[in-house]
Amino acid sequence: MKKFFPIYVRIPVLFALFFAALEFFIDSGDRPAFIKYPIVSVLLLLFLFVMVAMEIVLKATHNIVNSLLTEEQRKAKEEEENLPFSETAFYKNWMHKLMRSNKVEEEGELLLNHEYDGIRELDNVLPPWWVYLFYGCIAFAFIYLVRFHILGHDDQTTEFNKAMAEAKIAVEEYKKTAPDVMDKEKVTLLTEKADLDAGKAIFETNCVACHRADAGGAIGPNLTDNQWILGGGIKNVFNTIMEGGRDGKGMVSWKTTIKPSEIQKVASYVLSLQGSNPKDPKAPEGEVWTEQ
Repeated sequence: MKKFFPIYVRIPVLFALFFAALEFFIDSGDRPAFIKYPIVSVLLLLFLFVMVAMEIVLKATHNIVNSLLTEEQRKAKEEEENLPFSETAFYKNWMHKLMRSNKVEEEGELLLNHEYDGIRELDNVLPPWWVYLFYGCIAFAFIYLVRFHILGHDDQTTEFNKAMAEAKIAVEEYKKTAPDVMDKEKVTLLTEKADLDAGKAIFETNCVACHRADAGGAIGPNLTDNQWILGGGIKNVFNTIMEGGRDGKGMVSWKTTIKPSEIQKVASYVLSLQGSNPKDPKAPEGEVWTEQ
């Protein structure tokens, strides 16, 4: 057996299985269990030490046993070790345990008294591997029933929804400190009430001095008509607020004061005031803008 599974195969495979079992049964989140819990690293090292020690002991025992064998016994053992795997006693024993098959010469003992058209039935038992697999399916079904239908653990859909909710919270937290990457090419018109309310608050804080609270225009132009000095539409309005108005006069650039994503909300709020007809508006300026 050691010929087919040498030490440099046995130890890594057993170690990997032990490591996988620890990772499966210990909830460590996104980080490996041996990093999150130092005790797991200790268990892994201890398991590796035990495996190496067992191999050393087995090797020493093997050498001692070989030294006590006679020359004939040693030759017989060497011949057995050199046999193909399918002819070894280990393989034959396991195949017999899994298949429990009978030799052709023994089929007479299995014949039943059922005969039809010259065909007789054998009373063969089911192969043990099939029986074990069947029992394993029953055990799995019982565990599944208890876990998900009795204890009420999360199924895959619930786990997915929870993971998505946690991810959404993480994204929102990231946005609070992440660099703002909104620009003229990416900006889109916002229509949600929460976004427009946020834009209104920023407008009332920074823009009413020049455009009035109703956006009818004072020092700055009227923002409720369809004429624009630097172009209408979300992209042009966003760019005007971001970069400022005409050189030497007009509105200053707000990009150093207001974040681009907040400018998007202000621009969207301004466009939502189109056609609101405030009292005593300032005369139209610029050219009529038609959205393409």
